[in-house]
Amino acid sequence: MSILFSQKLRVTVGIAALLLVGLTGSHLYNHTKNQELAKQSQDVESLSVNQQLNNPISASRISQTSLQSTSVNVNFLQRNDEQVNQYNISKSDQNLADTSVSYPIVDEWRKYKYSVNGNQVLSAAKLPTTNVKFHQSDLLSVLVNTRKYFQEHGAADPDILRPGLLSTQKVTTADILKTLDFMIVVLREDIANKRTTRLQNPDFINKNFRVIRWTAYKPEAPKQKQLRITKYAVFTHPGTRKKTSTYNTPIYSLKDNAVTDKFYTKYTKQDVISGIYEPGGKEFGKVAPLAYLTRNGLEEALMQGTILINFIDGSQAFFNVDRNNGMSYIRGLKATAQKRYWYFRQVDAIKGYGYKIDAKISIKPGVTFAGDVLNIGLGRVVVMEHTQGGRKQLQMGVIADTGGAFLPNLYQLDYLAGIFPNQQSFRQSISKLPEYANAYFLIKK
Repeated sequence: MSILFSQKLRVTVGIAALLLVGLTGSHLYNHTKNQELAKQSQDVESLSVNQQLNNPISASRISQTSLQSTSVNVNFLQRNDEQVNQYNISKSDQNLADTSVSYPIVDEWRKYKYSVNGNQVLSAAKLPTTNVKFHQSDLLSVLVNTRKYFQEHGAADPDILRPGLLSTQKVTTADILKTLDFMIVVLREDIANKRTTRLQNPDFINKNFRVIRWTAYKPEAPKQKQLRITKYAVFTHPGTRKKTSTYNTPIYSLKDNAVTDKFYTKYTKQDVISGIYEPGGKEFGKVAPLAYLTRNGLEEALMQGTILINFIDGSQAFFNVDRNNGMSYIRGLKATAQKRYWYFRQVDAIKGYGYKIDAKISIKPGVTFAGDVLNIGLGRVVVMEHTQGGRKQLQMGVIADTGGAFLPNLYQLDYLAGIFPNQQSFRQSISKLPEYANAYFLIKK
């Protein structure tokens, strides 16, 4: 009896062992296969993003149905202007757009701050029946330059591929590109035909675009529903190429070796102003002086990001912020006490967002907003609505700039108002603009 039982036991154990080996082998095979498939999926996603950014197609392929329905003739475009990107949506982007309701908000160092429910901030809407204001050629210029940035710098600047808060409404990066491309085509045709563009017609917009209302989200001010609309400008200031008793506050440019030598991150704005880079200073020769201003001129240049200097020799030039010392901007602290300091470069126009100075987007006043590029996104087209003299006003612009005050910031936009000789003329110009406004995103259907 015991021998028979022993034999049966041995047979049973043997069968179990074979089954275990088989299952283990199957698991290892499947695990390896899953790793291979995951890698292939990642490769496909990477390829898809590269195709989206780098493979040009004819503008006539943007959306034939949409263009035909609005009588847009794209054949007049020059071949060079027809170069746009394919809209292959990466799986990661599409999946996020399909499934996300809660969106993680990050600061300028890409560190998680909090999560927000997109449905509390964004909702479907329609534009009021009021014509939209903007300068046609200026808006076209900013749209084209922003679209070009996606195409030329998307691979080097992955931040702009973040789907942003709009992903909670199933809006993808590809939808943003499609929106920019469609608007460019419409504006070019309308300008070429010397007519008021259809993009100023709220009926055309409501028919061809998803209109998504943006409700302000400010954790410390939960009752704020409208966006705060601040204003910035480029100021003209007199200056000199060499230090004088009047123009004694410099703006500097970093040399090429500063890419690897981060010496400048050790010094606050107060350190720089004290003269560490001037003759006799401990870091003399490490940076190049570009111009000398008054202290007030420097503070306005740092605050606005761009300055137009009228040199006393009769020449003038734009200068734009390039890189900062890595110290955070502190909200509520007066400008002269801020430790953050920016180094400048000479540029050929007013510059907005860009991951490096020679890649920055050329922008225009009246049609440009600075905003939270990391969490809201670059190239988002916004219409702000406010009341002036008892009448509704609609104004369109593009988020094509950013700043330290916007990272993170889901309750504010900064409107580029223009070029001004002084604060008085600037304040007079913006006196008719709202402090708070309703805001809407436009996304091509």
